[in-house]
Amino acid sequence: MASANYYVPHTAKWPIVGSIGLFLLVSGFANWMNGSTIGPWMAIAGAATVILMMFGWFADVIRESEAGLYNDKVDASFRQGMIWFIFSEVMFFGAFFGALFYARIFAVPWIGGEGTGVMTNSLLYPEFQAAWPTNGPAGLGGDFKTIGAFELPLINTLILLTSGWTITMAHWALKKMQRKALVGWMLATVALGVIFLFLQSYEYVHAYRDLGLTLGSGIYGSTFFMLTGFHGLHVTVGSIMLLVIAFRCMKGHFKPDHHFGFEAVAWYWHFVDVVWLVLFLFVYVV
Repeated sequence: MASANYYVPHTAKWPIVGSIGLFLLVSGFANWMNGSTIGPWMAIAGAATVILMMFGWFADVIRESEAGLYNDKVDASFRQGMIWFIFSEVMFFGAFFGALFYARIFAVPWIGGEGTGVMTNSLLYPEFQAAWPTNGPAGLGGDFKTIGAFELPLINTLILLTSGWTITMAHWALKKMQRKALVGWMLATVALGVIFLFLQSYEYVHAYRDLGLTLGSGIYGSTFFMLTGFHGLHVTVGSIMLLVIAFRCMKGHFKPDHHFGFEAVAWYWHFVDVVWLVLFLFVYVV
């Protein structure tokens, strides 16, 4: 329903569908982790329902936008919503980086007796060395080696920085209504995202097979795979979003003065780039 000042959405089924999907996904995953046989099926059903919701809901939004039902006030609300979404993602990664910093700056030195006057490690693990990365008893976590920062991680850093440039070029092409260049730069950005994911997968295989670095490699392995893995998930989601936007560009969607769908994905992709730079510095380099 459209009014003179605002667009009021029609009655939609997608919020309840999404709620059901998220409930099944989270409950199924929790049951899966606790050994329930129904857990994996619940998680799969929940993931499929969430994907259905996303495709259906965004399809409705795209149709409404292309029909000219949205005005400047709706555009402003979309922008506010995307800002808050990215802020929630900042807090998400902030919690994980907080866990890394706490373990590295406080927990490890404390166990080694630094600043406490008590050699805690003499009671827990006499051979413990208060150094980062921690390498606990070989019988528990196993000996492991770390991944050099200036190998594949540096290549992936350059790839993501390049993808930030290509999507910026795509934005400029859109503003100038250079449709062919726009599509080309968008596809280049998608390709760079896929290459990043391929190299990260190769890095994981190398870590598990050759370096002994796994999720069970103490606090270092846990924080390493937690941070890089969730970032990889965000790159996967961002690449899918970029591909959808590229298809929309091929269909002639977006105008120089009306393209927030494009801008929202660009914001998200730049956020992913910035997170990787912080991750590269504190996980691989320092």
